[in-house]
Amino acid sequence: MWIQNKGDETVPRTGRPTDDPKTLNTRIRLSKADVEMLEFCCKATGLNKADVIRKGICKVYEEVKE
Repeated sequence: MWIQNKGDETVPRTGRPTDDPKTLNTRIRLSKADVEMLEFCCKATGLNKADVIRKGICKVYEEVKE
């Protein structure tokens, strides 16, 4: 993404560089019970919701792959 500053040439957006950019979005619907379990997992692990969901995807992927 590029940002145009007043009077300046276009400069790249600054931020923390990453080797694994997260540019795609997915929207899901959850029940109240699902949200409560997700928030419990976040508090227990110290991870954010996206990271807990990613770990869950990896876990299921490994189970299915076998």
